[in-house]
Amino acid sequence: MWLEMKRGFTLAEVLVTLGIIGVVSAMTVPTLMQNYQRKSYVTQLHKVYNEIQQAAVMYMNDKNALNLREAGLINDNSIDYWMKNYFKIVQDCTTSPSSCYAIGDYKRITGTSIDIFNNTNRKKYVLASGAVLHFTVNGDGKILIYIDINGKQGPNIVGRDAFAVMLYNNGVIDDSNPECNIPEAPLSSDLREEMFEQHCIADSENWWGCFGKILNDNWEMNY
Repeated sequence: MWLEMKRGFTLAEVLVTLGIIGVVSAMTVPTLMQNYQRKSYVTQLHKVYNEIQQAAVMYMNDKNALNLREAGLINDNSIDYWMKNYFKIVQDCTTSPSSCYAIGDYKRITGTSIDIFNNTNRKKYVLASGAVLHFTVNGDGKILIYIDINGKQGPNIVGRDAFAVMLYNNGVIDDSNPECNIPEAPLSSDLREEMFEQHCIADSENWWGCFGKILNDNWEMNY
């Protein structure tokens, strides 16, 4: 009976195999990390979205109102009352932007710097989740909301952890659209895509359009 000789891997074969594994890992690990980070940002944003949405509905219900303007959410004083009674606030930054935001460190997705969150006329609030908010009330019942989902922590990039959204008079949150005279949400998918292309991923003077893209893509950050 012949004995079959079993041959092991040579050192060269092992090194080649390890090299291939290393190359594949180097190609896939960064992508996996980027996908994880995107999902993490969306999860944090969704949490803030739900918190604002629920607080708006509760406020209208408590006031027996059909919309936010009818409920009296029309100026800075009413916003301050709403925030302090319907949210878990861990810090009131008053009108000092640098107390809450990473002023001077923000960039666009394109890598260019952008000067945002520097309004000294509006109060800023830190939620228990770590998100920072401040508001601008429009005369037509819409409320602009400026959000950094993790405060001074990075990456401080518009469309990643920094967003401009709108709370519409009917109590629904959607993308910000100051240039469009649309009183109520939801916005159309086409308008969201248009704002994404013109503002979120472009070096525009404006910086909304990112949130609408996330809504269009069913709470996925595909950019």
